Amino acid sequence: MGLNSSLQIGRTALTASQVAIQVTGNNFANASTPGYSRQIIGLTPNLDARQGPYFLGRGVGIQGITRQVDSALQARLWSGLSQESFASTVSQMLSGVESTLNELTDNDLSSEFARFFDAWSQLANSPDQDGRRSIVIQQGRTLAASMRSLRNDLGEQRRQLDNQLQSTVQAVDNLLTQIADINTEIVNAEGGSSTANGLRDQRDELIGQLSQLIDVSTVEQPNGTLDVLVGSTPVVLAGVSRGVELQRRTVDGDLRVSVNLKSDNTQLDVASGAIGALLEQRTDTIDTTIERLDQIASQLIFQVNRIHSTGYPKSAFTTLTGTQRAPSADASRAFNDPANETFAGLPFRAVNGGFLVTVTNSVTGASETTRIDVDLDGLDATGAPGFADDSSVAAIAAAIDALDNISASVNADGTLSIDSDTGYNFALGEDSSGVLAVLGVNSYFTGSDAADIGVRQTLIDNAGLLAAGQTVAGQPSDNGAALAILGLRDQTNDALGGRSITGSWLDAAQDVGTRSAAAANRADATRLVRESLDAQRAAVSGVSIDEESINLLNYQRQYQGAARFISVVDEMTQTLLSLVS
Repeated sequence: MGLNSSLQIGRTALTASQVAIQVTGNNFANASTPGYSRQIIGLTPNLDARQGPYFLGRGVGIQGITRQVDSALQARLWSGLSQESFASTVSQMLSGVESTLNELTDNDLSSEFARFFDAWSQLANSPDQDGRRSIVIQQGRTLAASMRSLRNDLGEQRRQLDNQLQSTVQAVDNLLTQIADINTEIVNAEGGSSTANGLRDQRDELIGQLSQLIDVSTVEQPNGTLDVLVGSTPVVLAGVSRGVELQRRTVDGDLRVSVNLKSDNTQLDVASGAIGALLEQRTDTIDTTIERLDQIASQLIFQVNRIHSTGYPKSAFTTLTGTQRAPSADASRAFNDPANETFAGLPFRAVNGGFLVTVTNSVTGASETTRIDVDLDGLDATGAPGFADDSSVAAIAAAIDALDNISASVNADGTLSIDSDTGYNFALGEDSSGVLAVLGVNSYFTGSDAADIGVRQTLIDNAGLLAAGQTVAGQPSDNGAALAILGLRDQTNDALGGRSITGSWLDAAQDVGTRSAAAANRADATRLVRESLDAQRAAVSGVSIDEESINLLNYQRQYQGAARFISVVDEMTQTLLSLVS
């Protein structure tokens, strides 16, 4: 081996040192860059050359420049980001709903329920005082307004959530496109040989951002591309993004949303990330709370109206008009006929039973009481299943109209009207069917749920029409209706799972509060897990300034030694040439 071989050894040492210093400098420059993975140069001795009986070295070669990445740890970190984002979003949503309910204050719905029933209690104690009637009506209006306002606020939260879902899904779609583009760039840059470390770091950073929005898993292909999956469904294949979009559809009157692939409309099973949390909270928290509120409001309307419809005010009735409208076709169909859209769409139902109509001569006081049967057994005259012989609005009107000294009819708007003849008045009582409450006859509340609950306008206009009295066990009681309505405060209700109206709402509010506290704890726990994984990744992939400083000194010394070696070889060459010349 001659001087020329020695020069080549020095050259390889200079080149390797120079590249190593450049790699170290790049690590220094990106020490604080998010997502950057420390790079390490791999040096390896060149193959020896035979010189007589000996093998002499031929310098140093660069084996490659690699990222310090633990793939398993990276996958755990992406999962940790997804879980943290999910828990944080759930906590924020539950906290927002809890704030909207505003329970444990003087302005919450529970307090309004208490004031409403307290007003009926005061009326029961003094049924002859007009002022008490006005208070009951005012408290009913306040309660109804509170329920409508709360329903509207929850609906607005749902609309905001849907808008957030829309923007988040669009962000996911953009990230998937970027990941697919970088996949293509990596394949073109690497060409099956070295690795494009910078591009791979960018891709990992994008997947980290993606993981915060939606739970993903990845599969690396031999050519360097990374396929991305949500559940078992691929969303990025090599350099192609299949795209995602938010789809809305109406099912049984409810707006449903889902995340679907643009390419073939496959619905994605999103379990984590911000999108997973938004989808879950839309259904499990906001929709459930709205449904619970509507259910409680419906039962409040129906149960109060059921009592009030058979109560009597200070002055006897000479005319009554229901509040429930039904198109002419539905007015002629049985209440329980599935084709009767008006009554099939109500959250409460009339059942098989009947009610009493008492017609009284206003002068003599003579009265006659008749039971109006309400047939809703779902059987026809032969006993076969059918609705042909079951009661309808028109049938109820005809049955009342057939009585002496009273008339009834179905108005053009589909409401039921009852009028006594001149010199007579009437009263309604003992309605075991609930049909009077369904028709809104002598009702207290109007509407069917929390979206439209209100107090009947005729009561607002004339507080004297409020029914405080009721026939109890065949005897008139001036405070019978008031006491019965007051009893609803603690009365169990099968439609509410055996809870009372107030108890059911208290359960709903407490459930949100309990889940909010648990979600806050889970958010803290997932944050700690993610921080631990971040620390582990930093230990593996992060840049240590101290370590890089030591590397820089080593490579600098190596460069200086190689330069000095070449200088010595050059002097030897010059000496040899001078001898020859």
